Amino acid sequence: MPKITINGKEHQVPEGITIIQACEIADVEIPRFCYHERLAIAGNCRMCLVEVEGMPPKPVASCAMPIADGMKIHTDTPMVKKAREGVMEFLLANHPLDCPICDQGGECDLQDQAYQYGRGKSEYHEHKRAVKDKNMGPLIKTQMTRCIQCTRCIRFVEDVAGTVELGAISRGENMEITTYLDANIKSELSGNIIDLCPVGALTSKPYAFKARSWELKKTETIDVMDAVGSNIRIDSRGIEVMRILPRLNEEINEEWISDKTRFCYDGLKYQRLDKPYVKRDGKLQRASFDEAYDEIVAKIKSVRIGEIAALSGQLSSACENLALKNLLEKIGVRNFDCRLKGEKFNAYDCASYLFNTTIAGIEEADVCLLICVNPRKDAPIINARIRKRFLSKKIKIAAIGCKADLTYDYEHLGDDIWVLKEILDGHGKFAETLKNAKNPMLILGHDVVVRSDGDLVCAYSKKIAENYNMIRDGWNGHVANQLSEKSDPLIYKDSSSLKMVRNGDLRQSWNGFNFLSKSTGLLNGLITGFVGDSNVSEILSKTEKGEIKLVILHAVDDDIDFEKLKDCFVVYIGTHGDRGAHIADVILPSAAYSEKEAIYFNCEGRKQKTSRAVFAPGEAREDIKIIQELAQKLEAAIKLEEPEIVKKDWVKSGAIKADFIDKQIMIQDFDFYLTNPIARASRTLNKCSAPLQSE
Repeated sequence: MPKITINGKEHQVPEGITIIQACEIADVEIPRFCYHERLAIAGNCRMCLVEVEGMPPKPVASCAMPIADGMKIHTDTPMVKKAREGVMEFLLANHPLDCPICDQGGECDLQDQAYQYGRGKSEYHEHKRAVKDKNMGPLIKTQMTRCIQCTRCIRFVEDVAGTVELGAISRGENMEITTYLDANIKSELSGNIIDLCPVGALTSKPYAFKARSWELKKTETIDVMDAVGSNIRIDSRGIEVMRILPRLNEEINEEWISDKTRFCYDGLKYQRLDKPYVKRDGKLQRASFDEAYDEIVAKIKSVRIGEIAALSGQLSSACENLALKNLLEKIGVRNFDCRLKGEKFNAYDCASYLFNTTIAGIEEADVCLLICVNPRKDAPIINARIRKRFLSKKIKIAAIGCKADLTYDYEHLGDDIWVLKEILDGHGKFAETLKNAKNPMLILGHDVVVRSDGDLVCAYSKKIAENYNMIRDGWNGHVANQLSEKSDPLIYKDSSSLKMVRNGDLRQSWNGFNFLSKSTGLLNGLITGFVGDSNVSEILSKTEKGEIKLVILHAVDDDIDFEKLKDCFVVYIGTHGDRGAHIADVILPSAAYSEKEAIYFNCEGRKQKTSRAVFAPGEAREDIKIIQELAQKLEAAIKLEEPEIVKKDWVKSGAIKADFIDKQIMIQDFDFYLTNPIARASRTLNKCSAPLQSE
């Protein structure tokens, strides 16, 4: 490792890094605007100037200069100080003095660095330039006169998001950042350029003029809009959530979040259920919780135990599923399920429905097979991680049943389900690619496991994983080996495996079989065993026939035929007046993920906990409390347990005898922005969805 000297102190640093990275390792601060550790180096702003001995007598841009053994670097000499003051003066030459009305005020890099590195006065007295604002859609507000041309937004959209929708026109003082053909940005990750912009040129349009950063209470929590479990920070004022920002977690979302995660927050205040309701004379009328509980208890006692059922939805947490399951079992009910679309999963075979490679593990894969999955829509953060690996040119990607723009090149193997059998039999060029791979992986999509022959598709996929070295000796059946000790509470802690992963040795611990769920609720239900004697199809069929007379819906607003519930007594526990509430006889208002402490498992099986940022509106209560109070009314005392994932080794697939029913394997299209009741209640996300619906 090279030895360098920074401000008179010797340091040993990794080879191949730049001066600015070496200074970060040495805890020496270097100002910057254009440099970002996750983006390509541009060298635009020149704010990171340093002095290097032995080079021509002029400052050097530290972000673009690689280190060399014996290099002597100075970051605090008079030359460096004067150079930075000059750069800052040029940056401020055309920047408008509108800090009092700028939404970036209080968290602006330009403000901070002008105070620390600027001269405090300017010799520039010419007229400031003005730039026309650009319309980038309903999410991003522009004030391009403030732009300092760092090009962070362009590099993010090109490198990370992969949609190539932003660029620069003209040169020098006339340079402008704009979208191509003045179109809206359509990337599912576009909101991240708001965080990247070091000035107030790009800000949040829904958040504009709503609050100042120092007014807000900041709560670190977890996102539940998809199965990724992105780490987020909720900023609130009083009882209202004002904005949602990403929180750094290298193993999950790095420092990015999807637009649905970032802008869904206004859905938390619209169309909310804030009081219990009981249907009387065909109309829902307000009631107290005790009256609602009494109505439910009376109905339960009027029917047989076999005539009661329960379903769990896509926003249900693990602790709520476990509590409801314990209550149902306490009173003898065995009709309950969380597989609303009929997913063909065994709840006790954890490896069959988890993302076993882990999100960070994608960066170790060299071959990836996508089976009827569109990760760009199902999990944009995972898709960005695949693109990151793709840009390293160390992975080959192929897809079956997907023709979408995934932001990276892949080989389309066709839409025929029998391609799986051909790969299993070793036929075709891609079978040879899998055979020669060191760390191959596959991703099984949600749409394919809900087919009538979904269990057969799973069996073929597992067989491919076993035959092509995706299940490595040493993989011990759980994903916690690759989770950081610094993250939220883990499922398991295995110090030897953690040490192995940190050293970068994944050869002895690799599982390339992955299922990508569209929702966290399915995973929470499966992990907690919310799967009884009857599946969803059987429950709905019995309900339609009148064999089941009472159904409890916990956060169920999608994925089932609600018409089949019209003749039975429906108890709805949820947050919004959505589809589930419309057919309910009793409504019990509950708290959203931002209003309670609850445990959620993400697609990897990682156990994480939400924190309460604000209180639930009106009389709404936490789901756990509702279930516990209902249990007390039923005189069925339940013990509240903390959910844990059952440690299971890989269950080997047996002989495959059946044939596929349907030849075609296609992805069902859906509206990315409106996938759950919170998103559907969001006015911002409805604005994003409107252009898609008109196409």
